[in-house]
Amino acid sequence: METILGVKDLLVTRSDQTVLQVGSLAIQEGEVLAVIGPNGAGKSTLLLVLGRLLQPQGGQVYFRGKPIEQEDALTYRRRIALVLQEPMLLHQSVFDNVASGLKFRGLPRTEIKQRSNEWLERLEISHLRDRPAHRLSGGEAQRASLARAFALQPELLLLDEPFSALDAPTRARLLQDLHALLSQTDITTIFITHDLDEALLLGDRVAVLLGGVLRQVGRPQDVFTAPSDAEVAAFVGVETVIAGIVSTSHNGQVIVEADGLHLEAVGDAPAGTHVLFCLRPEDITLSHPENNMVSSARNHLNGHILRMTPSGPLVRVVVDCGLPVVALITRGSASEMKLTQGQLVTATFKATAVHLIPR
Repeated sequence: METILGVKDLLVTRSDQTVLQVGSLAIQEGEVLAVIGPNGAGKSTLLLVLGRLLQPQGGQVYFRGKPIEQEDALTYRRRIALVLQEPMLLHQSVFDNVASGLKFRGLPRTEIKQRSNEWLERLEISHLRDRPAHRLSGGEAQRASLARAFALQPELLLLDEPFSALDAPTRARLLQDLHALLSQTDITTIFITHDLDEALLLGDRVAVLLGGVLRQVGRPQDVFTAPSDAEVAAFVGVETVIAGIVSTSHNGQVIVEADGLHLEAVGDAPAGTHVLFCLRPEDITLSHPENNMVSSARNHLNGHILRMTPSGPLVRVVVDCGLPVVALITRGSASEMKLTQGQLVTATFKATAVHLIPR
């Protein structure tokens, strides 16, 4: 695929403090790149730079191979569309808001009407076309904002946490609708979010920003299961991170010693390598020790439950196996097993579920 947007040696500072540092980033035409990170990580700053609304102190941004500074600012902005956390609607009707960008660009009246009506319909707000924008709910207002952006037929769509202020049911439906629209239109999109579920649903690739520094870019399944370092692992939900040392390594299988435990993993790290032994909570199975569960998993650790925390339809269980191991199981499983704090359980996981990070 062709690179539509490229970033090289980007640097943004405020009061002599670095707030954003990106060595290299290439966005491919037609992809959705989800930029993830905690609050204050520099995500919105990156989007402002890419939208040419903030001038960096160093580095370069390229659009279709040319530095964006070489292109007239208005010409460049007409090739992109930006949707912010707050909808920023005009004090006009929904239709007039959706049509506003097209009117600004001087399109023929018939085309403005056709495009605006099309996106009112596709965002399921055609019945609100005559309603004043100030009378919309949060979800309706964001739908109007998205319709205005899509109607522009941009080459690049920039979305800055557009659903962060919405209630859960409204957010879930809008996410599904946006996912469908992005699949249908193939508009290159950069989606800023701190929510991992949003990134997994929408992103063809994810880019992780931590502390203003771009730390890892890749397919969601690669980043979430094979984080580049301990900080990325913690952010993407790898809750069991154990420091150890490889004692043996043979034919792609390693034994890691950690606090007296011998843990098996798939990897090629040589003996003597200090590693972080990383496990996602959903890859750990809990059972009663007396059940002798038949399993292909190579790792079985006995321990006592330290605490149990509800997490939506799931339960997060922390087990003391000589070191803390975190499992995520369904509420039904927890109820069926009658799990309680202090109970002895066996934590089981496959060697293939382990990700090793050399340290």
